[in-house]
Amino acid sequence: MKDFIKINDNDNVIVAIREIVAGETIVLDDASAGQITVTALEDIPAGHKMAVRDILSGSEITKYGFRIGNAKEDIRAGQWVHVHNIKTALGDLLEYTYEPVETTIKPAQEAFFDGFNRKDGTVGVRNEIWIVPTVGCVNSIASSMAKQANARIKGSVEEVIAFPHPYGCSQMGDDQENTRTILADLINHPNAGGVLVLGLGCENSNIGELKRYIGEYDENRVKFLVCQECEDEMAEGAKLLDELIEYASGFKREKISASKLIIGMKCGGSDGFSGITANPLVGRFSDILISKGGTTILTEVPEMFGAETLLMNRCSSKELFDQTVSLINDFKQYFKDNHQTIYENPSPGNKKGGISTLEDKSLGCTQKSGSAAVSGVLAYGERVKQQGLNLLSAPGNDLVASTALAASGAHIVLFTTGRGTPFASPVPTVKISSNSTLAQKKNNWIDFNAGVLVEEAEFDEMGQKLFDYVLAVASGKKVCSEEAGFHDMAIFKQGVTL
Repeated sequence: MKDFIKINDNDNVIVAIREIVAGETIVLDDASAGQITVTALEDIPAGHKMAVRDILSGSEITKYGFRIGNAKEDIRAGQWVHVHNIKTALGDLLEYTYEPVETTIKPAQEAFFDGFNRKDGTVGVRNEIWIVPTVGCVNSIASSMAKQANARIKGSVEEVIAFPHPYGCSQMGDDQENTRTILADLINHPNAGGVLVLGLGCENSNIGELKRYIGEYDENRVKFLVCQECEDEMAEGAKLLDELIEYASGFKREKISASKLIIGMKCGGSDGFSGITANPLVGRFSDILISKGGTTILTEVPEMFGAETLLMNRCSSKELFDQTVSLINDFKQYFKDNHQTIYENPSPGNKKGGISTLEDKSLGCTQKSGSAAVSGVLAYGERVKQQGLNLLSAPGNDLVASTALAASGAHIVLFTTGRGTPFASPVPTVKISSNSTLAQKKNNWIDFNAGVLVEEAEFDEMGQKLFDYVLAVASGKKVCSEEAGFHDMAIFKQGVTL
């Protein structure tokens, strides 16, 4: 096992793989000075940074080969580099110049999974029945209906799931549009073999209104129930759910090309290892899937701040570059409009794990994008249209961003974490740990351990293992949150509540 890692030859810090104690000496190669020896002047926690060269106050601190902030004070080689002596160097709204970088992902041999072909030409990796409330007032009814209906599932139907949420009424403008768009996206999601849309009757986002967002639908697959219009909503709901179960049970798993897969990519509770292990491993996965004609979606825009130019310059056209600039600056403007600090990040858990600034976090976060060209830029709630790597507008919040990925069409979400979390999303959510300690401690949460990448494992081997694991999940293997019965969803709340 390595004791430390220097990510880029030009970095003036290293990351401790294990705790480096004061007085301990390390030997490393330096791009300008050759082999050098550095003695730790204080204890350096695992996942945290140690200076390997003297850094003057105001000078850049470099990690991943890029600036992650400026020194608040003189820092000596061997000192711990963290929030006490580094500050962000980021500004507010910026102007950008398109400096395209050529990226090529060579086509690779086709791969397959066992999924469900839907009648509209889409494919699913689950065959579930979803109950989607139009308004929070009927959440308890939806949950009760799902609990009772699960005793009656049959055939290939895997589960009946309710997705409660607090919205659908007392909203205005774009805020209400978001709710309607996300609900319609979920109703149309191919992981659901059947959907019961459950309304109250007096809400703003009532069924009649929501149908305009749903568009054309299969009447055998989507049923509607307005609780205020029937005498016994539980009995009527049970009847409709039985019809949906009967319909969906006719679907069988079939061999389907991995080119049909759409995978969302998200991180949360990151630590100092996330940008070294789990996130670049997901980037390797993304490249593999794209080489086979598949699609990935990267989101959490506020955690692109400071690394956005790396994505902008991989845009396959000037038009996409301009859309990415808007993606970044519009989200910054959202912070400013709400009188909030743009760079109120990283979180306390991130800092405890070794992340010091937003640049530090973002440069690690964007590793999930791999090396492919950006082929699409999506607004919040917009469904993916282009194969390849897509960028999606959504916040960093884990539940909101993961729901947004599902709403945009992701069949599965890959969620990297250094701290651990039990949450789920509307689609299978694969938890990938950045360190082995977490994977061992919380094996009821963690599905895949990327921490072995600082031990003996190789990236190419682990990238293929993750790809194979995702194909197994797409073919029906349940992830930890599914085994626990967790199914969460959250909508991006932006506006006034009446």
